Amino acid sequence: MSHPSRRGALRLTAGAALLGSLSLAGCGRGDDNAAPAATSKPVDNSPAQGTVDVWAAQGDANVLDEVVKPFKAANPELKVKLTLIPNAEYYTKLQSAIAAGKGPDVAQFFPESQAQFLDPSILRPVPEGLVEPSAFFTSLWDAGVAKSVAYTVPWYAYTYALVYRSDLARQAGVKAPTTWDDMVPFFKALQRAGAGHALGADIGWDIFNGQDVAMYAWQAGGSLLSSGGKWTLDTPAMVDAITYNASFFTSGVADTSGPTFLDAQPYFVSGKTACMITGPWVVGQLDAVAKKTGWTASHVATAPLPAGSSGSVSFSAGGSWGVLADSGNADAAWKLIRYISEPSTQVAQYKAYSSLPAVAAAWANPAIASQPLLDAFLAQLKNTRAFPQVSTWQQVATRLGKEMEAVARGSGTAAKAAANVQAYAESLGTGKG
Repeated sequence: MSHPSRRGALRLTAGAALLGSLSLAGCGRGDDNAAPAATSKPVDNSPAQGTVDVWAAQGDANVLDEVVKPFKAANPELKVKLTLIPNAEYYTKLQSAIAAGKGPDVAQFFPESQAQFLDPSILRPVPEGLVEPSAFFTSLWDAGVAKSVAYTVPWYAYTYALVYRSDLARQAGVKAPTTWDDMVPFFKALQRAGAGHALGADIGWDIFNGQDVAMYAWQAGGSLLSSGGKWTLDTPAMVDAITYNASFFTSGVADTSGPTFLDAQPYFVSGKTACMITGPWVVGQLDAVAKKTGWTASHVATAPLPAGSSGSVSFSAGGSWGVLADSGNADAAWKLIRYISEPSTQVAQYKAYSSLPAVAAAWANPAIASQPLLDAFLAQLKNTRAFPQVSTWQQVATRLGKEMEAVARGSGTAAKAAANVQAYAESLGTGKG
């Protein structure tokens, strides 16, 4: 996992998505009557033919041409045209192309920020029988479902877990925390063992901080939307979540002045911090930061997130694929997506780029199963939820990040922050209707 941080890439992608968060339903895609029905005809096993135009964000898709070589060899009458677009521009360019009726056959999406695309005027429903929904981590599949119709197929996965300095934990004589109550004592023990601050907390106070507190709210038994689609953010669970996050700063185990996002790993390696709540890409980057092969194996451990009153819950994120409604070669497009979803292809993608599989069975492959630092992420992926599949969620999460800052700095209360973000969310609505 030596490639750049996915969160760094997604920081840019999310910004682009916010700029283009308008509803795309029915925008410039020709005759509305051309939208597909709620189900698509089954995809057979005949060879794929013609040309399939694929758009993807730079990153995990950089190796896609190589990964799908066996599929292209088995389908010699097929041409796969892959266009890679910088993350910062990806959703903006995709939305513009869709609105102009000039989009690709297949497009990559991000499960945590694809809600505005889940509409029959934009994407074709996943054909019945193309893949087995239960083969994927549940929350990743659910992220592509709107009004009981699946529009995207998960590709790669990630979630957050606790990454910590195992050498300092051994020196302090402590084990990884398993509950909220264990967290600050664990962090303080690592500081006594020599860490400057125990937790290297992200201080961007942006959408990603908001996503962090969302998972804490789930851990506290809360929800973000009611079953009726109403925002439920001004709740005791959200107050507990914001208070929990602030406790890291008010207790002195995290610092509101740093590290910044880009400093997180150098701080961790140097001992200025000793823990990160982060994604699996970090595991493969620390040896390079330490400039020493094997440093990670002797200095780092991972653990699932400590549990609140409702358990250890995290969020799911990653990549997914969809076929545009006006694709001229949907049959071949779906066949390509089906191939990418096969466990063996998911393992090939992991070997090529360290993209962690969205198909649970692929994790049993020795290439992945032999990596002990990934165990916590697998355990956590089995207990994840999808962020609200509404187009305004990213704006709400960004506001939540800002509200958290005041509480962490001691200039606001968690109750007031929850009330403020609820009022803001209600003013935005959910982007429906």
